[in-house]
Amino acid sequence: MSTSNLNPLDFKNPAIRTLHLAWGAFFLSFVVWFSHAPLMGSIKEAFDLAPQQVKALLILNVALTIPARIVVGILVDKFGPRNIFSGLLVSAAFVCFGFASAQSFEQLALFRFLLGFVGAGFVIGIRLVGEWFPAKQVGMAEGIYGGWGNFGSAAAAMTIPSLALLYGGENGWRYATATTGAMALLYGLFFYWRARNTPKGATYFRPKKSGGLEVSCKRDFYFYLGMNIPMYLALSVLTWKLTSVQIALLSPTTGLLLVVGYILLFAYQTRQIFKVNEHLFNAEKSAGLLNYRFKQVAILDVAYFVTFGSELAVVSMLPLFFMEIFGLSPVTAGLLASGFAFMNLVARPAGGWMSDKLGRRKTLIVFITGLSVGYLTLGQVDSQWPIALAVAATMACSFFVQAGEGAVFAMVPLIQRRMTGQIAGMVGAYGNVGAVIFLTVLSFVDYSTFFIVIAAVSLLSLITTAFLTEPEGHVSEVDEKGNIQLIEVA
Repeated sequence: MSTSNLNPLDFKNPAIRTLHLAWGAFFLSFVVWFSHAPLMGSIKEAFDLAPQQVKALLILNVALTIPARIVVGILVDKFGPRNIFSGLLVSAAFVCFGFASAQSFEQLALFRFLLGFVGAGFVIGIRLVGEWFPAKQVGMAEGIYGGWGNFGSAAAAMTIPSLALLYGGENGWRYATATTGAMALLYGLFFYWRARNTPKGATYFRPKKSGGLEVSCKRDFYFYLGMNIPMYLALSVLTWKLTSVQIALLSPTTGLLLVVGYILLFAYQTRQIFKVNEHLFNAEKSAGLLNYRFKQVAILDVAYFVTFGSELAVVSMLPLFFMEIFGLSPVTAGLLASGFAFMNLVARPAGGWMSDKLGRRKTLIVFITGLSVGYLTLGQVDSQWPIALAVAATMACSFFVQAGEGAVFAMVPLIQRRMTGQIAGMVGAYGNVGAVIFLTVLSFVDYSTFFIVIAAVSLLSLITTAFLTEPEGHVSEVDEKGNIQLIEVA
């Protein structure tokens, strides 16, 4: 089946129906996750929040997503996308209700922290879509899934304030937030009713062991451990921000205890990874048919660090950038900045489609090169630029950023199908790590330097992408009866 035969409007095709079910779930998870952002003015007024407390809520919103994507990746490979996506949406609904009924800043902070786990929903659909589409179509299918799902954050910004106004009164923001929770609850039940993990008659491949990725040699085992360290460093950076004098949500003692907790958690994760890969220390290699190179995962980690990581960071600061550079009103600046998120609808599917047509490595190199040039250009923007030209430069840069994200996840399902959830979880978590690092850089430098730093890191990612290996022929998987099956990937 050729890529050109993928018709998103062919609702008679069970795979297309599943694709729409998947992006709908992802879309709602992002609506719930970002429902507070457009209502922050009302929330700030209702609780008389200080600017530092507002910043704390924004930081808490992404804190749990980093470990959650790892955990959810493990769960989806073991229990299947149908169970996990349904459970995540239903659980998120009740946490959302808690946020809507909060009576103090501490309660707001707790529920906003807990809602960070809904950002892991992205990982689940990557595995589900990968199960339903062949290799020649999976890039575009994952791009449609990611593009329309990510659009949930922009949809929330456009609709939720109007919904709050419709409800009216000082509690309008509460009813609007609770409404998003009710939508997630209903869709979670609908998803469980309609979704299936695989096409009829297909095998849902599961890892032989849970708790960490299976790797193929001792070198990859140590490489894998090393690639986990930046995620704990990002959590430590978030903790440091929350203990800073400006925010002071956590005391220094509490912050220190959390960092000690991260070290203990890393030790526990290392133990679990060793248990999964213990056979490597008894024999030099695992079964040859099931081998893969962990460098593929690591390269995609770095690529998503600079693509999705920079997107999250730029979306967070772009309205303020337009306000301060061009002296625009908040409404006008917000509208101009929203174009960055809107580009997801076109760019991410385009990145997946080009990856299917032109090859995974070549496409990723093109897009990372483009976003590097794009960020270098944004680093030159100042008040002397025509606003239209600055917006055009922003939109062009965002195309390469989000198309790059589509190209990354066009490759993820082709490495090892039985571990797609875990691989997607690790790659996705690196996107959040990138956002934390880039936003931390922004707190120390001006806007121009911020964009140039992203461009420089992107060039480093470009070097690693040159070592990405194209999937060839078939990969081997073991079904639940222990039989080896060959899955076409190219």
